[in-house]
Amino acid sequence: MKKIKFYLLFFLLCNQTTYTQNGLSNTEKLSATAKVWGFLKYYHPNVADGKFDWDQELFKILPKIKNSENKEQLSQVYLDWLTLLGQVESCKKCNRTEEQDYFTKNLDLAWLNDQIFTPELSEKLRYIEANRHLGNKYYVSTSKKVGKGKVVITNENEYKNFDWKNEDLRLLTLFRYWNIVEYFFPYKYQTDVLWDDVLKKMIPKFQNPKSEMDFHLAMLELAISTDDSHVRLNSKKIFSFFGYYPPVKFKLVDNKAVVIGTYNDSLALINDLKIGDIITKANDKNIDEIFQETKKYISGSNSSRKRFNANYYILSGLTDSLKIGVIRDGETSTKIVKRYLYKDFGRKSIGTNKKKDYKLLEGNIGYIDLSELGDDVNVPDIMSDLNDTKAIIFDLRDAYAVNSMYYFGHYITSPRKDFYKVLLPDLDYPGKFFWDKGADVGYNKELKYKGKVVLLVDESCQSQCEYTVMCLQTGNNSTTIGSQTSGADGNVVRFNMVGGYETQISGVGIFYPDGTETQRKGVKIDIKVNPTLQAIKNGKDEILEKAIEFINQ
Repeated sequence: MKKIKFYLLFFLLCNQTTYTQNGLSNTEKLSATAKVWGFLKYYHPNVADGKFDWDQELFKILPKIKNSENKEQLSQVYLDWLTLLGQVESCKKCNRTEEQDYFTKNLDLAWLNDQIFTPELSEKLRYIEANRHLGNKYYVSTSKKVGKGKVVITNENEYKNFDWKNEDLRLLTLFRYWNIVEYFFPYKYQTDVLWDDVLKKMIPKFQNPKSEMDFHLAMLELAISTDDSHVRLNSKKIFSFFGYYPPVKFKLVDNKAVVIGTYNDSLALINDLKIGDIITKANDKNIDEIFQETKKYISGSNSSRKRFNANYYILSGLTDSLKIGVIRDGETSTKIVKRYLYKDFGRKSIGTNKKKDYKLLEGNIGYIDLSELGDDVNVPDIMSDLNDTKAIIFDLRDAYAVNSMYYFGHYITSPRKDFYKVLLPDLDYPGKFFWDKGADVGYNKELKYKGKVVLLVDESCQSQCEYTVMCLQTGNNSTTIGSQTSGADGNVVRFNMVGGYETQISGVGIFYPDGTETQRKGVKIDIKVNPTLQAIKNGKDEILEKAIEFINQ
């Protein structure tokens, strides 16, 4: 009897081991399906041509995927699917890729040979890769009308009135977004968490959200996982989650929130909040603890930008009041302050005094505030007024659409120089990007302005601002001073999530001519200055002070 029990137990253990080895988890099956579905969407000639309602095809196959118990059954579901999609003809033009100067870090189709696929399935998927659809596709195209090589997401059903409880649509939300990033985001290779692992991490959150709010936060977390400062997601649910704000602007320094301005001076006065106050706690949690908990919802290519954007998140919330710990003039206190809807602030604000667009500083130093220059700026007049200065400071902090950068560049740069090169998407090979020439600036003539040129930057400088910095850095006597910029350069791809929620990601890759990355890193900085808590509290501009010191050396 004991021998019988022993062999029975041994048999059960062997069976269990065999099942563990061959069985597939729910996340493994859905992860594989997301990849196969997206791959076929952009590679299979019949699917990329729009001959199938690809959302509906996913909904049809999901029950079969969930019912599969091992890799053989799962692969057979995909093989049957491929049969229904029709024959893929041989493509002679598909192997003509040697003409392109490809960037090789972003695309990785090694998963086509995943061990959870049978050899037959992997072989068929590789055949489709080798004989893929070429050119613009039904669900994606590139258009010169909206920017050179810019991707346009097309023909996607938004399901604006969909019920968030519909699991198929929640999974579609994840699969669609994940694959857009997988094939058309030039910086996918730079994410902190491997994009494959993001998919596995997010599947349970999309499949089993506890509430509608959890589902919307999952969408936000997915988008933020791109580690891209350009990312945003417009959702009323998310807005309500962070809906109430204290009436002050702050900056995170040394794990504390220093008040640098107000959204409404009257409301700040009512709540006894002043510029220079140091907020150390909120609802009995340290500021850094709140930031660490919340940063998965805060967009930013790097920590500097995330801390900059934290102004809109870490002291906001669902309720209209907040308990805070404050240090003022060396004394610590605890108080309850009101929080308000953003619309309640109106236009009254102080603490971020705008400067004249250009002026003369003490010591014969020109100062140009590029955040204040309009589109109709007269560059020749400005440069004529500042021509005899020993230096010009270009303040790019908080600057954005600086359309005058080329005109300024022509005064400070000689001979003409390239200032960036670009990565563009190749729709003949989705996921691959190729190098293209960017633009140049300056004149092949005698240098017009011969004094020093200093560029001021910090984390508020993003996208067009960073592009402008790169342009002005070509200056013969240019020096860049400040702290890390946002690290999100170039244009954006805008599209809507399932449900019609607007979102966007960076669309093309912007690099220095020598190949140095700007995404996540920010622009090159010659002299780094990280403003201190005490200086910010006292309203000192350490970056500007360092620039003046450098000029006067």
